[in-house]
Amino acid sequence: MDYYGPMMQTHRFRAVALAAVLALQVHAAWAQSPAPAEPESAAALPAEKEDVSDEKAAVDAELFYEILVGELTTGQGDPASGYALMLDAARRSGQEQLYQRATQIALQSRSAESALISARAWKDSFPQSRDANRYLLQILVVLNQVDETAGLLKQELAASPQRVKLITLKALPQIYGRVSDKTLAAKVVEEASSDELRNPATGPTAWTTIGRMRLAADNAAGALEAARNAIALDPADEGAGMLSLQLVDAGVSGADRLLGTYLSGKPHPEVRMSYARYLLQERRNDEAREQLEQLTKSNPELADAWLVLASLNLQAKRPEQADVALRQFMTLSEPNAGNPTVAKALSRAYLMEAQIATDRADYPAAQGWLAKADKVSPGDFSVNVQQASLLARQGELAKARALIQGLPAANTDEMQRKLLADAQLLKEAKQYDEASKVLGQAIELTPLDNDLLYEQAMLAEKAGRPEDMERLLRTIIRRQPDYYHASNALGYSMADRGVNLEEARGHIDAALVHAPEDPFILDSKAWVEFRLGNTQEALKIFEKIFAKQQDAEIAAHYGEVLWSAGDRNKAMAVWQQGLRSEPGNQTLKDTLKRLGATPGAPQ
Repeated sequence: MDYYGPMMQTHRFRAVALAAVLALQVHAAWAQSPAPAEPESAAALPAEKEDVSDEKAAVDAELFYEILVGELTTGQGDPASGYALMLDAARRSGQEQLYQRATQIALQSRSAESALISARAWKDSFPQSRDANRYLLQILVVLNQVDETAGLLKQELAASPQRVKLITLKALPQIYGRVSDKTLAAKVVEEASSDELRNPATGPTAWTTIGRMRLAADNAAGALEAARNAIALDPADEGAGMLSLQLVDAGVSGADRLLGTYLSGKPHPEVRMSYARYLLQERRNDEAREQLEQLTKSNPELADAWLVLASLNLQAKRPEQADVALRQFMTLSEPNAGNPTVAKALSRAYLMEAQIATDRADYPAAQGWLAKADKVSPGDFSVNVQQASLLARQGELAKARALIQGLPAANTDEMQRKLLADAQLLKEAKQYDEASKVLGQAIELTPLDNDLLYEQAMLAEKAGRPEDMERLLRTIIRRQPDYYHASNALGYSMADRGVNLEEARGHIDAALVHAPEDPFILDSKAWVEFRLGNTQEALKIFEKIFAKQQDAEIAAHYGEVLWSAGDRNKAMAVWQQGLRSEPGNQTLKDTLKRLGATPGAPQ
């Protein structure tokens, strides 16, 4: 069912041409009526035919004129008169197309009440007409008369072939999305689709639709029940899986278990991919990687999954695994490099390969990958940035900065992009004060950008200016209290320096309100509890988060708490895991040096 086609078509034929066509259709309709019985005498036949013909001609002429005037008045800016003439012509002639045209004129003039009158008349005259049924259904929804739509919707579903029926069911949450009484809308749709709920072919889609509408009506428990019913009918249904994920995102109790049940079967690959994206948004990177690893095993043909997996592995300092995923992505994607979207993704893959080569100090290989990236995406700003980064890594910082500064900038956004790239080069070169100055120029272009202010705060910390860092973070929190990264950073910095520990815990707790499962905020929470002397509470938190995220910095803190609690063997094991995750992590290296610990050595 195309809810946006019939209602929105304007059919703006030339007025005279339309009138002629409609008049001809009147002729055709009468011509198709049953032939009269054979007359008893030849003498009576001609007179009888002449009378009918004269009457018909008179009606035709009158209808032709009425339709013509209706179209002309509509075209001249008087749709109300045009509508009235067209509806009158429809009623007198009994022609369905005239009812449709009258309804369209009313809709084009934004007169929903008039459209409702003509649509009702149309439906009354042609009760089995699907077009009339659709128009009336949609107009009633627009007018918020939801309780009158159940029968119309039920008729539409009953008259639709299965493919169209499924499309219609999927569209219902959007069609009813703007009605005021969403609880009533969900009830009406459930009533109208009652026959479909028991049908194995349409039941999963119908239950998913009802679940989405219940959720829109703030009936989370009902939405969860609908999702369960959909999965019971088809454990692999994509819509049911997506609804389960939507419920997880909404924090509905029990949704996690339902989604887990769905994913443990044979889930639709797009559901698993969407779940991986959700986990990434929640910064649950290790869990996202697990989902992507399963997805690339079950559906190795999905290029996007390989690319995201590569990005996660690179971020987690797993270059070998990242390289394997990138090679698979390139094998799948390079045959389609002519597609602009694929070319952009390939450029990103080549840039990641260049980063891996750069980190290995294989600069010729990195240069080769950059050349490939530039070939598939000429002029890409990211390629120039990585080219500059490669120069800086080889000790040519001045040349790298000149490359960035020499790039064209046609507007403020492009100028700011250049400044941020320049600041990043300086940051990587550990010239934090200079980086902060350049970043300050970028902030001047958008002074209310809290993300940039946060970056400047982090640079102030690296430059050994904690007072400036605190001032900037407090400014962000004052401007935007829900900017929880700032709250976490401020609390962690205080805890790490051992100052204002109660205040630090308050800031971290405030951040946890917004992201209660974020492993890095939980790391801050455990760290401040340890600093406050609550070692057992800290260990409980660390054990929970380290099971999911073996990050090197978390390992540094967790290991130190274990070490101070006397469990040195476990501390060594945790540090070893952290070193495997990121061998060069500075926080971990500093912790080991300060404590005089050597992972792997007997204790």
